[in-house]
Amino acid sequence: MRNLPYKGDMTAPVPDDDDDDGEAQGLRKIIHVDMDAFFASVEQRDDPSLRGKPVAVGGSSGRGVVAAASYEARAFGVKSAMPSSRAARLCPDLVFRKSRFDVYREVSQQIRAIFREFTPLVEPLSLDEAYLDVTEDVKGIGSATRIAQLIRAQIARETRLTASAGVSYNKFLAKLASDQNKPDGLCVIRPGEGATFVAALPVRRFHGVGPRGAEKMAALGIETGADLAAKDLPFLRAHFGSFADYLYRAARGIDLRQVRPDRQRKSVGGERTFSQDISTGADLREALDNIVDIVWERIERAEARGRTVTLKLKLNDFTIRTRARSLPRAISGKAEFARTGHALLDEVLPLPRPIRLLGLTLSALERGESEPPREAKDGQLRLL
Repeated sequence: MRNLPYKGDMTAPVPDDDDDDGEAQGLRKIIHVDMDAFFASVEQRDDPSLRGKPVAVGGSSGRGVVAAASYEARAFGVKSAMPSSRAARLCPDLVFRKSRFDVYREVSQQIRAIFREFTPLVEPLSLDEAYLDVTEDVKGIGSATRIAQLIRAQIARETRLTASAGVSYNKFLAKLASDQNKPDGLCVIRPGEGATFVAALPVRRFHGVGPRGAEKMAALGIETGADLAAKDLPFLRAHFGSFADYLYRAARGIDLRQVRPDRQRKSVGGERTFSQDISTGADLREALDNIVDIVWERIERAEARGRTVTLKLKLNDFTIRTRARSLPRAISGKAEFARTGHALLDEVLPLPRPIRLLGLTLSALERGESEPPREAKDGQLRLL
C-alpha cells in the first residue's frame, strides 16, 4: 500500500499516480474532499481571537448540543452531537459560538465553484464535503492526485480554510482516504491497493459501522477489514441481514456507485438509543429537544427542505410506534420542525411502556444530499 501523507504541503512533488493503469483497467478516478472542522474553522477564521483555542459551534445552554468542534476541542474529547454541558465539563476553556449557516453556505458555494472548475461531476454530500469524478481530465492536468492538490491549494487561497482529500478508484476508498491524514492531508489509494488498505483498518472506520455494530462484530471475531474479508457472504447475511452485501464488498475495497451530481436523499433525520429506558413526559420532551437540535443542524448542512415530519419510538419490548404529519408546504424553520415533532409526541403520550429509542425525520424533500448511514451507540444519534 502506498499513500501520500501530505499535510499542508501544496507544492510537494507528485509521484506518478494511478491514471495510466486506471484507464487501462476502465476504472474511475474519484476524489473525496472534506473540509477540516468546517463550521469551527470558519469561526476561527472570522474571529482571530479564537485561533488556537478550543471552539464548539452550537448552543451553550444546558440542553444545547455541539454541532461542530475545532481540532483543539476534539483533543479534549469534544465531539459533534455531544450535549454542550458534557462538552464544557470535558473542556472548561471551551468557547461556544452560535451556528451561522448563512456564512457556511456562502463559503460552501465558493468551494463548490472551485470543484466545478475541474469537473462537472460533483456530488455534494453536505456543505463541507463532496465526491468529484475526474476521470475525464477537462483541464489536461494529467493526474488525479495533482488535481486534488490544486483543489486544496485553491480552497486555501480563496477561503483561508484547509481541506483534506482522498484519491482512489471508487467512492468508498476515496472517502476512507480523505480521513486518513486529517487535518490538511492528502492520501491516495491506487488500483490494486484497495483490499490491502481496507484489510488494515478497524471495522469502525467503515462508513455505516457504529460502536454497537463494531461491538457485535468483535463478538464474532471481526475487528479489522481482514477479519471481515475472511467471512463468507452466507455468514455475514446470517448475522447482519441486508447490511451483509455492503460489508462483503467493502472488505474487498469494492464500490460500484457512480458520482451523481443530481443525487438527492429522501430524508434527513436521526434516532437516539438511550442507555436507560425513559418514560416520563418531561424526559421525553427534553430528549426530543436534543434530537431536534442535532437533526436540524443536519437538515441545514444538507440544504434540505421537506414537508413531512415523522416521529419514531421503540418501546422497551422492541415494538415500534411512528407518527407522521405532512404540511402543504416545506417546514419553514427549526421552530416549526420542533413544534411539529412535539405535537406528534403529545399524540402518543402517555406511553404504555418506557422507550429505549426516539427518532425524528424530515422527508418529502424538495432538495437534499445523500449521506451514508451511521449506527449510534447509547447517548448518540444515528444518521438516517
